[in-house]
Amino acid sequence: MEITVRKARDVDFRVTAPPSKSYTHRALIAAGLATGNSVIVNPLESVDCTITRNALTEMGIRIEPGGRGYLVSGTDGRLRCRDSLVLDMANSGTSLRLLASVALLCPGTVTLTGSERMKERPVAPLVEALNSMGASIRYLEKKGCPPIAIGGSYGGGRVAVDGRISSQFISSLLLAAPYAARDTEIVLPGQPSSLSYIDITIEVMEMFGADVSRMEYDRFSVRSGKPYIGREYRIEGDYSSASYFFAIAAVCGGKVVVDNLNPDSCQGDREFLSALEAMGAFVRYRRDAVMLEHDGVLEGIDIDMSSSPDTVQTLCMVAAFARSKTRITGIGHLRYKESDRLESIRQILSAMGTGVSVDESGITIVPGRMRGATVDPGDDHRTAMSAAVLGLGAGDVTIMNAECVGKSYPGFWDALREAGLV
Repeated sequence: MEITVRKARDVDFRVTAPPSKSYTHRALIAAGLATGNSVIVNPLESVDCTITRNALTEMGIRIEPGGRGYLVSGTDGRLRCRDSLVLDMANSGTSLRLLASVALLCPGTVTLTGSERMKERPVAPLVEALNSMGASIRYLEKKGCPPIAIGGSYGGGRVAVDGRISSQFISSLLLAAPYAARDTEIVLPGQPSSLSYIDITIEVMEMFGADVSRMEYDRFSVRSGKPYIGREYRIEGDYSSASYFFAIAAVCGGKVVVDNLNPDSCQGDREFLSALEAMGAFVRYRRDAVMLEHDGVLEGIDIDMSSSPDTVQTLCMVAAFARSKTRITGIGHLRYKESDRLESIRQILSAMGTGVSVDESGITIVPGRMRGATVDPGDDHRTAMSAAVLGLGAGDVTIMNAECVGKSYPGFWDALREAGLV
């Protein structure tokens, strides 16, 4: 499917943020391992979350649709996987990484595989950590990358893990830790990427009754034998998905109100709004919504976005319309996402007339005279959605394979249509 986006000015619309992908993954896992049953209210229905849900079902967890979401029958950490189970994670890195530790609770061997891109995405720090704790994980093709055959056990104990490539390595270890043979202590030798996603993981774990303690982002401890307890759990709205609408109002001028957002959320992508404020937008938080207005000039900024990686592409698109350059740092790990997102940003913005340079420390955007272009998102949902911002700001942007947004936000194009923007 191809979608062509035209220039818009002085927008005024209201939209509801979809449920959070990050919270949905984690809540499904905690509920599936819990003692007793759970109701996951308002879960995200997306390609990635379906991959996690189907994988948990294959591991013996009963998940059924209910009136308000999913009814999950907890297993008390006793998974019933068939022997030599193979799970295809497609292009969902979150599913593969989070479930790698959970798979150790299965009695037999579990193989996790995925798309060709998935087979290039590193998992070595997680595998090394799990193997040091009693797992027996083998690489089946390229060393350091999926597919991986997972056997052995989750022994717990003290382990060091390098989270600079992905904080999901730490979240994976944390989520399964209540079912380790002994208490688990996770030590981080350096600052991990995407710190806020660790906060989300711990928040979900504690809401389901796990005993987690921490020393900043240096050390985490999880008590063994203190299982998750089934409960009703509501998934909050997603700031990552909402970022595109805020960006549209900033670039086109006008106003947007996004409902279903928790103003006190620990989601790191909430900081995207602070970045837009620094560029000249006005933001107001309400009880369960956020309003953004902009009717002036956007200024470039210098910002570290290490804790809000999923909005980097969106901010780069906004920066292309500022009147001064923007420098974004702390984002080297974006090379290991669904695509090499730094290279993707460089190619797209260069083709549209914007000055852009990428180095080991980050990316610099120098605004230029914008022109239309055709964008191939490379099956990356966030590239496709951020390209819509470009189209509405510059005009005449055609997005190929636009359906790839289904990975995280299947209703994205419908939301824009309802707002009269495509």
